[in-house]
Amino acid sequence: MAAPSLVFWDWNGTLMDDAAYSCGCLNGLLDEYGYPQRYDLDAYRSVFGFPIEDYYRRVGFDFGRDPFPLLAESYMQRYNAGVDACPLTEGAAGVIRALAGRGIGQALLSVSRRDYLAQQAARRGLGDAFQAMLGLSDIYGAGKVQLGRDYIAASGADPARCLMVGDTDHDAETARAMGVRCILYAGGHQTRPRLEATGCTVIDRLADLPGLL
Repeated sequence: MAAPSLVFWDWNGTLMDDAAYSCGCLNGLLDEYGYPQRYDLDAYRSVFGFPIEDYYRRVGFDFGRDPFPLLAESYMQRYNAGVDACPLTEGAAGVIRALAGRGIGQALLSVSRRDYLAQQAARRGLGDAFQAMLGLSDIYGAGKVQLGRDYIAASGADPARCLMVGDTDHDAETARAMGVRCILYAGGHQTRPRLEATGCTVIDRLADLPGLL
């Protein structure tokens, strides 16, 4: 199989190691709004997913009592207060350099709000590493399928020469909608069995990626 000419990277949980931090933010939000349940990291990774609104239902929020937009805003305030402490995933910077050295283009494709995405990448020394930073215009995390499809159409990129790398089943869904290959990283926001259920190749270390291309 030919090496890709363009890699679409997910950000949260893939290049930025924020799964444990996000789990803590979830528990803080549950506490803030008076819900008794708490999630350890394994339980969190078993329920997390997109759209975020559906994930909030799964963890037990009652939208009749606490509307989703209010919860989403409260979560983002909590998350943004400490996200600068989240490091890059082990091996991420080296893999990005390795792909660039092979002439492979790279773009971010995320459900994060685009301005947050750009700030977080820049603060980790990756502000100039990507030919595009594709994010949403809001904080509600509905999904990124349309973002990816629109970029493929507008850029003229050949889907057969593109690859999506992410850490959730939504990345697999997005890749299918874009008509591109997908490799999933098992150290992020979802458990390995959930990723394997997509049928995509699953890796345990980002450093393993270049050897598969």
